[in-house]
Amino acid sequence: MNIFAGIIVNNDSVQVDRPFTYLVDEGISNRVKIGHRVKVPFGKGNKLIEGFVITLSNFFQGDISKLKAVKTLCEETPILTKEDLTIIEFMRERYLCKYIEAIRVLIPTGIMKGIKIKTKSLVAFSKELDKNFNKSNFINVINIVKENDGIYTKSELNEKFNVSLYSLNKLLDNGFLKLEEQKIDRSNQKEYVEYSKKILNTEQQNAVDTILTSTATQFLLKGVTGSGKTEVYMNLVNEMLRENKTSLVLVPEISLTPQMIERFKGRFGKNVAIFHSKLSDGERFDEWYRIKHGEVKLVIGVRSAIFLPFHNLGLIIIDEEHESTYKSDQNPKYHTREIAELKSRLTGCKVVYGSATPSIESYYRALKDEIKLVSLNSRVDNAVLPKMNIIDMREELKENNKSIFSGKLHKEIQERLDRREQVIIFLNRRGYSTFVSCRKCGYVFKCEHCDISMTYHTNGYLVCHYCGSAKKQVNLCPKCGSKYVKYFGAGTEKVEVALKQSFPKARILRMDVDTTRKKNSHEEIYNKFKNGEADILVGTQMISKGLDFPNVTLVGVITADISLNLPDFRSAERTFQIVTQVAGRAGRGNKEGEVIVQTYSPEHYSLRYSSIYDYDGFFKEELNIRKIMNYPPFSKIMIINLSSQKQDLLIKFSTILGDKVKERLMNENHIDVLGPCPSIIQKINEMFRWQIIIKGEFDYNIANNIKEIVYDQLKDVYNVVRVSMDINPNTLT
Repeated sequence: MNIFAGIIVNNDSVQVDRPFTYLVDEGISNRVKIGHRVKVPFGKGNKLIEGFVITLSNFFQGDISKLKAVKTLCEETPILTKEDLTIIEFMRERYLCKYIEAIRVLIPTGIMKGIKIKTKSLVAFSKELDKNFNKSNFINVINIVKENDGIYTKSELNEKFNVSLYSLNKLLDNGFLKLEEQKIDRSNQKEYVEYSKKILNTEQQNAVDTILTSTATQFLLKGVTGSGKTEVYMNLVNEMLRENKTSLVLVPEISLTPQMIERFKGRFGKNVAIFHSKLSDGERFDEWYRIKHGEVKLVIGVRSAIFLPFHNLGLIIIDEEHESTYKSDQNPKYHTREIAELKSRLTGCKVVYGSATPSIESYYRALKDEIKLVSLNSRVDNAVLPKMNIIDMREELKENNKSIFSGKLHKEIQERLDRREQVIIFLNRRGYSTFVSCRKCGYVFKCEHCDISMTYHTNGYLVCHYCGSAKKQVNLCPKCGSKYVKYFGAGTEKVEVALKQSFPKARILRMDVDTTRKKNSHEEIYNKFKNGEADILVGTQMISKGLDFPNVTLVGVITADISLNLPDFRSAERTFQIVTQVAGRAGRGNKEGEVIVQTYSPEHYSLRYSSIYDYDGFFKEELNIRKIMNYPPFSKIMIINLSSQKQDLLIKFSTILGDKVKERLMNENHIDVLGPCPSIIQKINEMFRWQIIIKGEFDYNIANNIKEIVYDQLKDVYNVVRVSMDINPNTLT
């Protein structure tokens, strides 16, 4: 009986975003299964390319003789499960992506590159020598191998014991010795100091009991900074391990993984899988393989870890659930919360969203009883939240203080240094100066490839933080030739320099994208500061959440207005979250903490509420604004981003597409179409950018109708126009 396979080919083209039917060759018909990775002939030249089997059937309506055949399985076991296929279909509908884009997030890139388990061949004893090999050199080799049976490779025996490779090979060829393959584990095998179990307070114990005993499967753990959410997580994980279930703990930033690894491995031992983008392809493959084969029951990772092939999944924890990094900015533009919710429906596992400052959407759902709210209202050991001071930098200017630091912040830093306490300084912008301008003619040094000003770095280069291009800074204006070139704004590099000038004896560390490019750099900086090898830690959002340093008693926020002035409806929410989260780094030990927030908008409601840690007050005011403006959670937003190197063609295409979308939605009174219009940043990396924004109460059927319209219009220009679609994006830029 013939078997027909529906196969998704590994090709990015919109035109092939569908299953292709292949006849399964008789040689593999009894082995092929749904989920197998295969090699198939494709296109006019029948080039062999990768494909994935998503359906199998005994029926085909059409001419069988015209079908091409699939003959090769890439692995003996399927690489995708039935659960994976459900997730793929979900992502294709929810995030408007292509099949192959959804498949790729489920499979480590190393597999596509041909990476396999890494092994080494160890020399082992097989049998005693006979009279033909009864010579001293062979006897010596045999004795050395017996003493070190199956421990060393040939080269290691040669280097360590000066064993002749000729003798080794001769003995191997004649069966007196043998080679045994041993897997090389590329995972993190570092030993950690024991992280002893803590006695839970009443609130923590109630939280654990509620989550474990409730019939609900989704929980929002809302706990003030320092309330011991991590200890709650650990008790939940411990219960899952007792039940032989797997747990996944997600963190929003790679910078948080060293602390989480240290704590969880210190509590549960080294057999914990780690999964994040800083791992090599080989390391990621090994961790994926260990998880797929049920070798580990606890995984710590960033958002991509949600797609790992778990066995008997019992718990997903999403720490700092409000963070924007849980939403992917590349296709498929999935949100980790939604994938976790889907996994909960598929497997019955419990999902815990933890945060001191939950996203507006999550807290709104909790108040509507869609997810169960569990609260931790007090810090552990009744520690007090740090006092927060809002400093009006306009008043500092009136006092002729043009420094980066207000008078109070400068004074408090010095006091902490005198007391040998630690300080965290936060500024969510890297580099030295945010832009460089000519004071004579007003010329701003912009990226040649993007519509954005370049950032000056202390290495003497101007860098575009969008496309990565860099050029040496010149001191003459290219427009008017003036020497009056001035650096404006401040980034973390400038703050670091200013601190060194103001506090020359202070030991300063900086954590941002520029200082954490190397592997393990996050862990090195974290450990240095934790071990007291630095007095001040300067950083971007990497240091604003989760980190726990008991000797930090002062946190300074240099400019709270950066996130406040973004052209985004979430700017107030992000400002409240950032200020509250970074404030929570202070006073986590036995010493009281203090926070100083510098701003030019002290009257803004996000800062007023964050200064007194009033999340509920902020939520009510923000929710009211969202309702008036019809923003999420009261509506959805769909953005269609269009880009091309040919500006005229892009404008024409955007106009035609906009008309088609408006025609489709003309009878939908509850949906607004904004645009088409140029994006806020009109050019990135030589690509001009336009956008169409759809806002309202639309379902995913309408969203997929619009996707079909986009694909249909794209047929004639897909080589020159790029299109990206996103529902409820992080930003509208």
